[in-house]
Amino acid sequence: MQPEPNPEFRGIVLMVVAMALFATADMVIKLAAGLMSSAHTMFFLLGGGGIIFAALAKAQGEVFRDRVAFTPILLVRYTCELLAMVGMVQALASTPLSTVGAILQAVPLMVTVGAVMFLNETVRWQQWAAIAAGFIGMLFVVQPSADGFDLNVLWSVLAMVCLAGRDLTTRLTPDGLRSSRLAAYTMAAAMPFAIAWCYLSEGQLIPADTPWLHVIAMSTFGAVGYLALIASIRSTEVSVVSPFRYSRLLFLLAFGVVVFGERPNAWVLFGAGLIVGAGIYSMRIRR
Repeated sequence: MQPEPNPEFRGIVLMVVAMALFATADMVIKLAAGLMSSAHTMFFLLGGGGIIFAALAKAQGEVFRDRVAFTPILLVRYTCELLAMVGMVQALASTPLSTVGAILQAVPLMVTVGAVMFLNETVRWQQWAAIAAGFIGMLFVVQPSADGFDLNVLWSVLAMVCLAGRDLTTRLTPDGLRSSRLAAYTMAAAMPFAIAWCYLSEGQLIPADTPWLHVIAMSTFGAVGYLALIASIRSTEVSVVSPFRYSRLLFLLAFGVVVFGERPNAWVLFGAGLIVGAGIYSMRIRR
């Protein structure tokens, strides 16, 4: 009889896989930024992901007509997901991929703070020091100086805060709710906003020149990564798996340099390193 896999190890592996898939989806979204609007990008992400999640849930025998979809904690989660997606789509369309990736590395630090405040998890003083160092690193990435400050980076900050809120609420979702059905509910809840955004900003829902190859790719990578993320967070405590979000930065930096020819400046790299270092240190001293 084979021993059961360690839940912490399983959660960590799933988190790294999720980050690789998300980074790939981010790259495709940025490639599509010049081909369609942010509103249509969000609409197709929600539509493609919703179809994939609903089909998977149906294959698992899930029933969608359930009042659990309207529980308060899920309504909060839907809101966090919606705002995070708006922030991500806007950031990817207007900000270097490496900068977006660096700011997102503050998510596990924000999650750790939230886990202490809302989930009664214990954090040592060394972890608080790491959290402070990580947020200082984010300031180096954002570079909020009077000269040359790009307000578009605030979209990444919005996404970072809301992703942390989404991860925290995921831990509080009902135990009997499968990841696929939870994801399908989330996509459906955000869809009315995306449809309204398309009509108000573009005047149409599906443009004639829609880049369908990009749509299929970003929806598929995003959907599979989303499922891996939910499964990771549900495997063990969020403070265990969250530090491994730093792997997304490695993938995004590689894509930024190779695909988009980006050259992050020294301050961005220093800040990113500080954030990642703080996350790794926080993880190590916790054990």
